[in-house]
Amino acid sequence: MFALLRLTVRRLVILPPMLLGVTLLVFVVLQFSPNDPAYNALGDGASPEARAAYRAEHGLDDPLPLRYVRFLGQLAQGDLGYTAPPATPVIDRVVTAFPLTIQLTVLGLVLAVAGALAFGVTGALHRDRWPDQVTRVLSIAGVAMPSFWLGILLIQEFALGVPIFPTGGYVNPADSVTGWLLSLALPSIAIAVPAAASLSRLVRTSMVEELDKDYVRTATGNGLPRAIVVRGALRNALITPLTVLGLRVGYLLSGAVVIETIFDLPGMGKLILEGVTNGDVALVQGAVLTIAVAFLLVNLVVDLLYLLVNPRIRAV
Repeated sequence: MFALLRLTVRRLVILPPMLLGVTLLVFVVLQFSPNDPAYNALGDGASPEARAAYRAEHGLDDPLPLRYVRFLGQLAQGDLGYTAPPATPVIDRVVTAFPLTIQLTVLGLVLAVAGALAFGVTGALHRDRWPDQVTRVLSIAGVAMPSFWLGILLIQEFALGVPIFPTGGYVNPADSVTGWLLSLALPSIAIAVPAAASLSRLVRTSMVEELDKDYVRTATGNGLPRAIVVRGALRNALITPLTVLGLRVGYLLSGAVVIETIFDLPGMGKLILEGVTNGDVALVQGAVLTIAVAFLLVNLVVDLLYLLVNPRIRAV
């Protein structure tokens, strides 16, 4: 228990420098944007003198390190700046959009993990036989299938061809749980399939290695039920896939941003697209920073889960 606590503290200690690095990267990259905040704020009719006064008033001509320190101070107060006119706090836009992206990512993660377990375990238990060959072909096809292309196909087949699901839009679960599930069904499938396909190959490989180990053969030879043996082997086999689960969650987050645009979902993807289209640096900066921080926190949670399920790490 002490070893687990020590490793947890170690992970938490390195989190602030990583967050600081993320803020620095996002800030510096967007400072080289050709969009002028003064132009976006004042509009086409503003004179060069008015724009210069706006830049001086808001410190846009200050040295980059000074602007970064000021940016960190604003972040510490929960201030992500203001959007282009009509000016609204970026934090308000993010708070409205981010929950939908989280909902879509979580649904996609559930489907991806379920699919990976089903395909991976099936392939391992029927190694080199036809079920294994079928799951292998489907996994390769899933990895090669871009989520945005799959999303378009799903709309064409299951929203336009057979109108089971809506073509887009979002239904709040407070209004209708069924409508909410229907509105997120196709987007979550679109982002889940490539992730499930790649994870299933890891599950299959790890499961095969576990089934070939001596403890499994001994348990089987002693007459233990096959279901119990498979369950024990699966728990050990999941240690390796769990190490890349954090990266898969990051993929799901990024995929959700693209898929939201295709399905017209008012999430972070639509927010970023709006910011890029309008040249709104503050909006893009706030949205990208939120997603990057969420990715770091998810990886921290996955690391902690890895410590819990892997007794060899806890013994270090």
